[in-house]
Amino acid sequence: MLIELGTRAFELYNDFLTKTDSRVKPYPLMQTPVHMTLILLTYVFFVLYLGPRIMANRKPFQLKWAMIVYNFSMVALCSFIVYEFMMSGWATTYTWRCDACDYSNSPQALRMVRVAWLFYFSKFIELLDTVFFVLRKKHSQITFLHIFHHSVMPWTWWWGVTIAPAGGMGSFHALVNSVVHVIMYFYYGLAAAGPRFRKYLWWKKYMTAIQLVQFVLISIHASQYYFMDKCDYQIPLFIHLIWMYGTFFFVLFSHFWYQAYVKGNRLPKVMEKQNGTEPVVANGKHMENGVAHQEKNGSVLQGKMKEV
Repeated sequence: MLIELGTRAFELYNDFLTKTDSRVKPYPLMQTPVHMTLILLTYVFFVLYLGPRIMANRKPFQLKWAMIVYNFSMVALCSFIVYEFMMSGWATTYTWRCDACDYSNSPQALRMVRVAWLFYFSKFIELLDTVFFVLRKKHSQITFLHIFHHSVMPWTWWWGVTIAPAGGMGSFHALVNSVVHVIMYFYYGLAAAGPRFRKYLWWKKYMTAIQLVQFVLISIHASQYYFMDKCDYQIPLFIHLIWMYGTFFFVLFSHFWYQAYVKGNRLPKVMEKQNGTEPVVANGKHMENGVAHQEKNGSVLQGKMKEV
């Protein structure tokens, strides 16, 4: 019985690979899901086991300049991705409603294929977020939500880029996510630059709100599929998954917002205002975690902010 099921699954997998979009096959990591799956498994193994063991008897690395370069490089990359998504359809021919995938070889369709792949590839670059946590021994920041997001997002996007790379309403969440990441990495870059930039980070408390708006927009846009009489998006499974993904994270971040900003029991005590200044939350993905820094008489106090 198990052998028959395994054989059938293998046949379905091979059949699927024969139907993938030929326009993306020349791109790196697109020939088979095996390579990207191995990368993600290695990532999970490193951040949960190997990395902490290597760093157990070592002092945390001081990665200030590496983090500054990384964060502002991500600002540039995400900005470019936003621009390409807009010029590939969202600011030109798309209606922002039920837009189908373009499977032609037109210049605009091929441009959307390229930016869809670039968005997918950027998710592997973002794995460095967690690597920085490990090397700086910020283990409290390596939580389930953080690892789930970083590992599941690129894995699911491989299938999306493989089957429906040329946009349509299934690419809306990628556009919104890239816009949010421009804002987030800009904030993290300033935070990593040091205390002298603290006065420019007064808007840190709105980062979670920005995340919530992102998931609301994604879920609302995907919901059009269920209420429009004629919506012939070719891969409805993707719409279902996008809606569930957006709703799932909206619930998680709403819980964090309530605990942190309504009940106030998820923020560290050192995050109280002192001398009229607002403490800074350093580089922490999605604001579900982070390390709060506050100067006092030339020293730095640290308090860890728990994750959702």
